[in-house]
Amino acid sequence: MRKKLEITEGIYPMPVLMVAAYNDDGTVNVMNAAWGTMQARDHVALQLGRNHKTVKNIEKRGAFTVSIADAAHVVEADFFGVASGNQVADKLGMAGMTSGKAETVDAPVINEFPLCLECRFVEYQENEYGVGVIGKVLNVTADEKVMRDGRVDMLLVNAIAFDPYTHGYYKVGERVGEAFKDGLKLKK
Repeated sequence: MRKKLEITEGIYPMPVLMVAAYNDDGTVNVMNAAWGTMQARDHVALQLGRNHKTVKNIEKRGAFTVSIADAAHVVEADFFGVASGNQVADKLGMAGMTSGKAETVDAPVINEFPLCLECRFVEYQENEYGVGVIGKVLNVTADEKVMRDGRVDMLLVNAIAFDPYTHGYYKVGERVGEAFKDGLKLKK
């Protein structure tokens, strides 16, 4: 038997994405965004309202980065979601984290997060279905600590996911199958 639930952002898992851009003075602003996905192989879509300091910075600078949050930094990642860049000037410093400059865009890379997409701002979309920042991915970098045999090993990344039903964070677990291969067994 199925039980009816309240409507919520009920897709699980939701990514825990760290979106970063430079402030006007060159300092780093970073926010936690669970409503984000790949729009195409080389484009990201982030459902973010224009009231976010990060969105204002993205539009001014024309660039941003998206990092995958990991279990080792769950406290910092959550802080980036509960502290607003409109009220807190140095969230990155308060969290004890560091940054470097992205290779291809005018945006910061948060050093402690293992994976980072460097994005050029394409447009801000707003319609009856939502709002969002669209970016073209120009470069992807990974910390060598999460690489095995020249490829990213997601078990080493220790990515976290957001649970919208209980407002928890969960570590992404073990590999259970092979995409684009396992289903072929049923295609006999």
